[in-house]
Amino acid sequence: MLLIPCLRRVLRPSRTLASRLGSGRRGERCGFHPLAPSLLSCRSSAAPPRLYGTHSAKEPMEPLNTVEGARDFVYSLHSKERKSLLQELQRFESMAIAQEMEVKPPSSAQRRYVFLHSAIPFVGFGFLDNAIMIVAGTQIELSIGVIFGISTMAAAALGNLVSDVAGLGLAGYVEALASRLGLPSPDLNPKQADMWQTRLSSQLGKVIGVTIGCILGMFPLFFFKTEEEEKLEESKN
Repeated sequence: MLLIPCLRRVLRPSRTLASRLGSGRRGERCGFHPLAPSLLSCRSSAAPPRLYGTHSAKEPMEPLNTVEGARDFVYSLHSKERKSLLQELQRFESMAIAQEMEVKPPSSAQRRYVFLHSAIPFVGFGFLDNAIMIVAGTQIELSIGVIFGISTMAAAALGNLVSDVAGLGLAGYVEALASRLGLPSPDLNPKQADMWQTRLSSQLGKVIGVTIGCILGMFPLFFFKTEEEEKLEESKN
């Protein structure tokens, strides 16, 4: 009879430990951890969820599109975070500006202005180059060519040399004269100035301008007599 009470006293701690472990396992099944009872709660419980943010549920937050909200947000950041945010904003703004520039190609009026601004100076360049070359080559052929016996092509090459040297000194005057004509300058940004439409208009203006200038620069030929006309004059005399 004394053996039964002794066994109950010995086995009582093990029963209490088993009951505690069983309750802990039941808590883990429903989302409850015995070591962190304040962080998790059972799914079946109807208790409201806890808020772990720095603001309370009823505290109003200023939006970032206001001065106060933006200021509070910036002041809450670390110095490295503010630096990273500033760099990202600058990169975003530069990308946005670049995209806006790419969307607007030069208009037809701007392309015409580019064509005229490129063509008019080259009309003067072509005119002076051809006129000086013809006059200088003819004079070299009649003077130095007779003395040293150089060919017509050599005299033309020397005339081209004189024309190129004169063009270096007269280029500034031609550009100044073209700028005084009062043509409206094309209002282009750097992206538009680098587009293929702008480059094509500029190259066409240069080609057509120098072609017209070279044709007009051939006018000295009207004042030079041909060999047949010289022979006729000599025969008359």
